[in-house]
Amino acid sequence: MQQTRLDTGRIRAARRMIDPVFLDTPLYRCEALEPGLGCAVSIKLETANPVRSFKGRGTELVASLLAGNGSRAAVCASAGNLGQALAWSGRGRGLDVTVVASRHATVAKLDRIRALGARLELVDGDHELARERAADIARHDGIRLVEDSLDIETCEGAATIGLELVDAAPSFDAVLIALGGGAMATGVGHVVKALAPDVEVICVQPLGAPAMTHSWRRRRVVTTDSADTIADGVAGRCPIPAVLDDLLLVADDAVLVKEESIIAGMRMLLDHAGLVVEPSAALGVAAILEDRDRFAGRHVVSIVCGSNVDVDAYHRWVGAAAI
Repeated sequence: MQQTRLDTGRIRAARRMIDPVFLDTPLYRCEALEPGLGCAVSIKLETANPVRSFKGRGTELVASLLAGNGSRAAVCASAGNLGQALAWSGRGRGLDVTVVASRHATVAKLDRIRALGARLELVDGDHELARERAADIARHDGIRLVEDSLDIETCEGAATIGLELVDAAPSFDAVLIALGGGAMATGVGHVVKALAPDVEVICVQPLGAPAMTHSWRRRRVVTTDSADTIADGVAGRCPIPAVLDDLLLVADDAVLVKEESIIAGMRMLLDHAGLVVEPSAALGVAAILEDRDRFAGRHVVSIVCGSNVDVDAYHRWVGAAAI
């Protein structure tokens, strides 16, 4: 495999810097899902931790390195999950954390960022505007800007998921990974292609936020003017060139799925796995629903990457009697 920015040795060492509460998450065959999907399905559950998403793996690395270097503050832009994770990791290490988010972000995510002690600044725009504002704060205050997917720690933290998949040595044929900025896709993809190269790495993105998938397909950065999806955690418009370069080396495919398939996936995960998940976490199931023939007879791992949902919105999507 050609070299990505990631290093497998550093990824193994990263496990020693990450709070064990984020490590060795459940990986199990979910037979109840299989009749509706037509293939063997295993779930890698990244929601059973204090921030209810995989993002803590990366922010633990970032915060550990910052604290070790004597830094006292950091700022990030977030749709919600990275902000919660950085707030949690920073709080434990005495860091002052500022999170910039869209005023239209999921309320439950914003409330949790505040509850974890971070300073929250809201912008009247989308995630890309939040990224610009976070960069301005970092320059003005002279503090560390944490950029998800660009900062290698966020990718190598997420890559520890891949180590756990490979080290468990299940006989799976493909792994389905939600694709947003690319930290999880490049991280897990790097490890899988380095250690289990025959496993197909498939990235999944909503039709309403296709920038990274279009970029992967055209092998160059493609931006979009807007993003329109309920999967707010992957609703970026401006891919990062270095991240795309890594993704081109590790992803076997990138697919787009419809909103109705995402909702159907959320409903299936509730009804058949007992899991309340955010839309981004249902992308893998949505991909199987839209292309059953592709996965028939195969063993697929879907990474369930987050469960931070607004209850009212969840009721609207999945059904008022859902929870």
